[in-house]
Amino acid sequence: MRPLPLLALGATLLPAAAQAGTVTVTIPRLAVAEYHKPYVAIWLEPARGGTSRTIALWYAINKSGGEPGTKWLADLRAWWRKGGRSAALPIDGVSGATRAPGQYRVPLPADLAPGAYVLSVEAARETGGRELVSIPITVPSPSARGAGASELGAVTVTAR
Repeated sequence: MRPLPLLALGATLLPAAAQAGTVTVTIPRLAVAEYHKPYVAIWLEPARGGTSRTIALWYAINKSGGEPGTKWLADLRAWWRKGGRSAALPIDGVSGATRAPGQYRVPLPADLAPGAYVLSVEAARETGGRELVSIPITVPSPSARGAGASELGAVTVTAR
């Protein structure tokens, strides 16, 4: 009998990094005179109610000047009411800088229990608007689509 190479053996014993799926969020390019990158919050909550879980929060983390970037997080009104006001900021592994127009992928947490959830994506922009897109999903096979009308473009959830 021929021995297996150690690398091949290790690859079969170690599980792959698990994730429930991926959320793809599109921030559209807007033709406005004064454009500011939006603050964006992405969170999940059980469909039957319960505690929400923030999976991404994009805001002006290193804002210079007299006002911290956290001051404007309350403009993400739905997220703020669902638990943002009590969050200890920055949220490790979740908080990040604002994003320019484009498509961004955010992994769903690997430890999501099977069940029905509502995925919400909210964007608010200085001298701009505010928009909320909510999509029902089911874990372990989340697949859904939604779209915003102005501040957000397509929001897609795909299974891993």
